[in-house]
Amino acid sequence: MFRAIAILASIVGAAAFAPAGRMVRLSALKMSFESEIGSQAPLGFWDPLNFLEGADQEKFDRLREVETKHGRIAQLAILGHIVTTAGYRLPESLTPGTDFSKIPAGLAALNALPADAIFGTLLTVAAIEGGFNYRKADIEAAQIKASGWDQETLDRKLAIELNQGRAAQMGILGLMVHEKLDNNPYIINSLLGSPVDFNAGF
Repeated sequence: MFRAIAILASIVGAAAFAPAGRMVRLSALKMSFESEIGSQAPLGFWDPLNFLEGADQEKFDRLREVETKHGRIAQLAILGHIVTTAGYRLPESLTPGTDFSKIPAGLAALNALPADAIFGTLLTVAAIEGGFNYRKADIEAAQIKASGWDQETLDRKLAIELNQGRAAQMGILGLMVHEKLDNNPYIINSLLGSPVDFNAGF
């Protein structure tokens, strides 16, 4: 099952290397989304699975919100993977009953964490998500006002965030795939002569 998912992810990812001209022609068939933020070099407008076929603005806005959220989660996942691989853990005083120094990094943590720790994490995420959704408009308006950015700068920053989120989604997928294949998620380090002894001692 895992190999099938890895192969599917590779096939979908390969579409990223299709010629840009072909993608521009395909985008002409879509509703005028090719001028939206995130439609930028090198890919231009990219919708390989045709999620936007016949979509209206409401559907586009919903998918963009989901893409942005997944990108943010992936960026946090990459950061968490790197930090825990480096050996940093929450102190036991913040997590009574769970000694995180005995928990491995990456996907292996899911098998080692007690159920109440996983439940507590999910509950915290749900509380943050619920609170944000309740006050989303107020929070976003306050952040835009505090930034002091004009619309051009704001659009550029949003495009940067989208691209970083897209890269992070591919990055965390790569880390998970390589961890499952040969327990060497940081394979690039090995290729560069600085191997990471991932989860040594666990």
